[in-house]
Amino acid sequence: MSALRMAFNELRRITSGTLPRLAVLALALVPLLYASLYLYANKDPYANLNNVPAALVVQDRGTQDLNAGKDVADELLNGKKFNWQVVASGEEADEGVRKGKYVFALTLPEDFSEALTSPADMKPRQGVLTLTTNDANNYLGSTIANQVVSEVRRAVTEKVSTEAADRLLLGFSTIRQETTKAADGATQLADGNAQLRDKLTELDTGVQQLSTGAATAATGAAQLRDGLHELRSQTQPLPAGAQKVADGARQVADGNETAAAEAEAYAKLAQTLVGGLDQLNGDVANRLRALGFTEEQVQRVMTTLTQARQPLDNANGKVQGAAGNLRKLATGADQVADGAAQLSSKMPALVDGIAKLDDGATKLADGNAQLRTGLQQAATGTPQLKDGAAKLADGSAQLRDGLTGGVGKIPNADDPTREAIAKAIGDPVAVKGLSQTKAATYGAGLAPFFLGLATWIGAFVLFLLLRPLSRRALAAGQSALRVALGGWLPGALLGVVQVLVMFSVVRFVVDIEPSNPIGTFAFLVLMSLTFVAILHALNAAFGAVGKFLGLILLILQLVSAGGTFPWQTIPVPLYPLHYGLPMGYAVDGLRHLMYGGDLGSVGQDALILLAWLAGALALSSVAAYKQRVWTPSKLKPELVL
Repeated sequence: MSALRMAFNELRRITSGTLPRLAVLALALVPLLYASLYLYANKDPYANLNNVPAALVVQDRGTQDLNAGKDVADELLNGKKFNWQVVASGEEADEGVRKGKYVFALTLPEDFSEALTSPADMKPRQGVLTLTTNDANNYLGSTIANQVVSEVRRAVTEKVSTEAADRLLLGFSTIRQETTKAADGATQLADGNAQLRDKLTELDTGVQQLSTGAATAATGAAQLRDGLHELRSQTQPLPAGAQKVADGARQVADGNETAAAEAEAYAKLAQTLVGGLDQLNGDVANRLRALGFTEEQVQRVMTTLTQARQPLDNANGKVQGAAGNLRKLATGADQVADGAAQLSSKMPALVDGIAKLDDGATKLADGNAQLRTGLQQAATGTPQLKDGAAKLADGSAQLRDGLTGGVGKIPNADDPTREAIAKAIGDPVAVKGLSQTKAATYGAGLAPFFLGLATWIGAFVLFLLLRPLSRRALAAGQSALRVALGGWLPGALLGVVQVLVMFSVVRFVVDIEPSNPIGTFAFLVLMSLTFVAILHALNAAFGAVGKFLGLILLILQLVSAGGTFPWQTIPVPLYPLHYGLPMGYAVDGLRHLMYGGDLGSVGQDALILLAWLAGALALSSVAAYKQRVWTPSKLKPELVL
């Protein structure tokens, strides 16, 4: 018989009948189911990250100019990259991650904005985000959570750029330079004010001296005025008595001698006064120059003084002339008689000159009185001016000291420091990773999924050899539950052996150490007992078709258990598979036991597996009960695998 002939006969055998044809069709569809469902479930898990629950804790209190926490939170919520749930506290977020309510949590701390603006105080620090993960929820969840960090870093870096920080630091340098200039100017001002204070002290002394001298001059001028008044009053009778003088020349000679002596005394007094004023003018000019007045200002003051004393000079000249005349009169007393008539005619002019001299002396006295009053006022004001200058000097010194001290407080980062701070602002966010549980390696991270898969496959291959139900027991009329347990127990025992060997190799050869080895082993045993029960029930109830159904269930659980990416990333139509089939609970329980997660969820997973175990044994019992009746299809099955 040729090979083609044998192939044709085998194909005809396996297609003889409706059920065999359906089996061939199903076998042809197995690769399609694997490829299509697996690719459908994992086509683009990143596009479904918006279904992954994540906790967001915003504690940032912000600053006057920046509220980065709120800005980042708004961007994350509006971006919808994850299913963000805003929670009130970090404790609530941690508890949610621990119990699997959230895959991870991101916390924006209270000082987040303050840290981002800290380079302005020359004490740069990064804003630290807290990323809380738990590999017991999903091993790749931590990897996916890093996308959150990238989003946050991008958002913050856009708001706090290196260029802005560099401009800020350059601004500090400019402020420091300008303040340094101001401090230098304040120092010069303080020095100038100190010099002004010293000069005003000297001016005060000079004014006091000048005031004293002016008072003496005023006294002398008053005496001159009084003397001239007396002279004027005494010379008034001269015109009327000129004739008598002519008659009593000798007597007049004697009187003129007395008058000449008195006139000389007055002339001497007037000359002394004029000489004192000359010396006083010189002292005033010298004092003004010493006080720092310009020569123009000195000459202006001297001109004013010269004009003020001009009447006194004129009066002095007339007094000196009068004294000389009186002297001549006394000398020529003998000639008076001859010139009495002439003297009588000249006497009115003499009286008028004396009157004018008296008027000039009065003006000189009044001018000196005004000068004395002015100098007294100046003497009174210069202490106040001196006190003001002292206060100005003290204030300038305080300004100088304040600016000098302020320069030291203004930041002045050098180029390396400025670049370092700018880089810190350019990379403003640091991430504090807080792993509640963590897989040691990539293999350890995927171990729960592969262990669950291996346990299912181990249970599947057992019934390629084992009979699900004992025909002898069925023929003997044993109870359906007893027959079902009798068919399940051999597979269960072999399944425990499979788990023991698998766990030992994974632990001691592959060197993947669970956080709770005893609990992990016990949970694997429960998984094996449950999976064996499920496959036993399928084989008992559906025969050869049950094997195919076991394979289909394996495919469905591969795509819905969430063994690699979080199960929330699968398409929404596959969600019922995750909630309904046992593999997802098996993987979740193993993760918590292997990584040290919350044991409360392990209890829930174990209860669900026990429910599947009980349901599978119940289905096996029903199948055993039905198979107590023999039918033609049972004696000659249409499909045998």
